Amino acid sequence: ARAAAPDSVVMQWNEATLQAIRDTHPGPPQCARALAMVATCMYDAWAAYDPTAIGTRLGGALRRPVNEQTLANKSQAVSYAAYRALADLFPQPAKAPKFQALLQSRGYDPAHAATDPSTPSGVGNLAAQAVLDFRHHDGANQLGDLHAGAYSDYTGYTPVNTPDQILDPDHWQPLRVSNGQGGFVVQTYIAPFWGQVTPFALTADDQFRPLNPPARAGSEEYLRLAEQLLAYSANLTDRQKVIAEYWADGPNSELPPGHWCLFAHSVSQRDHYTLDQDVKLVFALSNALFDASIVAWDAKRAYDSVRPVTASQPLSRHVLQH
Repeated sequence: ARAAAPDSVVMQWNEATLQAIRDTHPGPPQCARALAMVATCMYDAWAAYDPTAIGTRLGGALRRPVNEQTLANKSQAVSYAAYRALADLFPQPAKAPKFQALLQSRGYDPAHAATDPSTPSGVGNLAAQAVLDFRHHDGANQLGDLHAGAYSDYTGYTPVNTPDQILDPDHWQPLRVSNGQGGFVVQTYIAPFWGQVTPFALTADDQFRPLNPPARAGSEEYLRLAEQLLAYSANLTDRQKVIAEYWADGPNSELPPGHWCLFAHSVSQRDHYTLDQDVKLVFALSNALFDASIVAWDAKRAYDSVRPVTASQPLSRHVLQH
């Protein structure tokens, strides 16, 4: 078998994004958005050095002549674009040195913020700023201007149930979950407004919302699904348990959206992808994940349904009593 190829600059910045996610613990939808924003900034910068690609925000306005469409120029433009995006998305003081170090490892100056479109750094800075300007007002509340606190809820969602009491079995119940440090925390509803975020390719946030609502408590279907869940849980094989553990995503993981980017990274190394292939791969994948987060969170808010663990509690007690 062929040895894995060295990572392209695209995959290096993709890994930097994943590590920032592991370090800062955003919610899954914010994770998907961050991956998509970094990938889109890179793609839009790279598009200036491709004969036919069109940037998402500036179209073909940054297109450079054929003689400038070199790997070196692409690498530099992509690096500056990713750096600007990461500095914006993860402004924590502890993160800045890591992003700067990666940029400097490529021989680039983090302080170079010029926007001259005739230079690769200028292209990267311009492309990133256009994406950031757009996404700062996409409904994600990244800046905390819709409600105090970055990504905070501006729709006034309040759970019907408490961790200790199910007042309505047809609504979500916050649970006590592990904090990864031996203790427990009460869940909060992550981004109940996420269905209002501007998508990448969806025509509407409810475009793929399930037509049939979840089964109602007390119905035969509700009981059947709860029994099915208990049967599945009781009969998991060791392999299935390991798979479930993998996707459980503890506090220090890259979360489900990040896992898919890890898979993409593996494919890139296995198949010796070029920078051109990598930038298109992460752009398409991460924006699909971003739109999927909007679809999922739209449905979650629309139906506010219980998780399976809550639905199965009454049935579990009935089984134990009999």
